[in-house]
Amino acid sequence: MRTAEPIRPDLARELLVRAAQSAARRAKRVRNHLDAVQLGQDRHADHADTKVLRRILAEHDWPGHRLVGPDAARAAWSIALHADGEPDFQRAATTLLKRAVQDDDARIQHWAHLHDRALVNSGRPQEFGTQLVLNATGAELCPLRAPQSLDQRRAAVGLPPIAAALEKVRRRYAPDRHAVDSPTVVLAGAA
Repeated sequence: MRTAEPIRPDLARELLVRAAQSAARRAKRVRNHLDAVQLGQDRHADHADTKVLRRILAEHDWPGHRLVGPDAARAAWSIALHADGEPDFQRAATTLLKRAVQDDDARIQHWAHLHDRALVNSGRPQEFGTQLVLNATGAELCPLRAPQSLDQRRAAVGLPPIAAALEKVRRRYAPDRHAVDSPTVVLAGAA
């Protein structure tokens, strides 16, 4: 993958700003620091981010490293990953991201995360073990397809063994760091 100056720095800036704002909103949600009005505002902001990414995908295909640079490509991935309210869009973004990976214009790990997220959001078992549920007792993997071969699938896309990934996530989201009554949140953190 190239790291030259992106073709569309304007799109890169927009994606970076939106992804940073989205990350800040998610951090507050995970910590259960939002009231009902703020949660509604968050959903509206997430929808607006998805709408912008939908426009970019329609005009340019997946915003990969050549178009927007690696940081903004990661930002686009993050926006798609958290477009949970729009599963059809998420599945379409997964397809476009896979093509970008095949063209050496995006990271395969990003595709694996988005692919798993789209599967989980459609009620199917994930492939790579990247999706977890965070609840009062800690982090737990969402259902998996063929768990006995999980580490082989993870290795094929450049992800570490699941035991190492889970340990990292469980340290980050230890139960004592959250209120006991915190809501269940789907994460995309088992890299």
